[in-house]
Amino acid sequence: MEYMTTKDAVKKWNISERRIRQLLQEGRIDGAMKVGNTWNIPVNANKPADKRNVKLEKCNYIINLDEEYFDEVDKLKEKLDSKRPLPNATLKSLKEAINLEWTYNSNGIEGNTLTLRETQVVLEGITVGGKSIKEHLEAINHEKAILYLDDLVNDSNPITEWNIKSIHQLVLKEIDDENAGKYRRENVTIKGATHIPPDYLVVPELMGQLIINYNGWKEHHPIIRAALLHGELVKIHPFVDGNGRTSRLLMNLDLMNNGYVPLIIKKENRLKYYEALDKAHTTNDYTDFVKLVVQAEIDMLNKYLALI
Repeated sequence: MEYMTTKDAVKKWNISERRIRQLLQEGRIDGAMKVGNTWNIPVNANKPADKRNVKLEKCNYIINLDEEYFDEVDKLKEKLDSKRPLPNATLKSLKEAINLEWTYNSNGIEGNTLTLRETQVVLEGITVGGKSIKEHLEAINHEKAILYLDDLVNDSNPITEWNIKSIHQLVLKEIDDENAGKYRRENVTIKGATHIPPDYLVVPELMGQLIINYNGWKEHHPIIRAALLHGELVKIHPFVDGNGRTSRLLMNLDLMNNGYVPLIIKKENRLKYYEALDKAHTTNDYTDFVKLVVQAEIDMLNKYLALI
């Protein structure tokens, strides 16, 4: 039988040598033998399937990323964790800056025209001329929703339908009190998207199933789980309005519950963000969306590390 080295396998399968050695240690490459410090791999051995990808496919989601794809973000998290507890003054100023940027970008994705500076002024209690009351409330409500997330994290509250509705209620407070915190009672469409949300009659059932599914995703990387939670909530589109802001808040709640920092989907990345979501909703392929979320988390972790 002919054999190849790990370096040969790297070229043949387009997998990193580190990942191949991990698969060899796990016994997942049939016929491979270790002679001294060298691995001999049969040249006709099949490329091993990534466990995480296989499991995701079994639950109807596809994420074509190797486990090592998450190495950079996890190393940055470990580096930040090693510096905890962070200085109180630094943490306070950093959190204020992030909450402002988070509010500005999340609302901006949905069409709010307040600039970053105007958003800051509104959050300080000042009215901006020429801007609607609705835009002012969107900024104020979003910040209150972020503070609610902090309470949930501090109290170690799990993600439930009740908490999702509570987040949404804060998002739409005084904007649409009739629908705030309540599942939609009519059918809707998503502007510019191929995906059509399900009939409103099945929304309660789908939301209950989402929580069950979410609790079954615990074996996956925390960022995958948070991305799926966000994506599947938007796919169901359980509310008449405010689904995007609620889903981004929920995604960050899950990340924060797992020790990651809240990430920000930038307003300027709106098209890429929408396209990745629509692809996930129409094909079940979440690869592009998870990549976007991972990069956003890396950017935020680097921001934290640069300031401490």
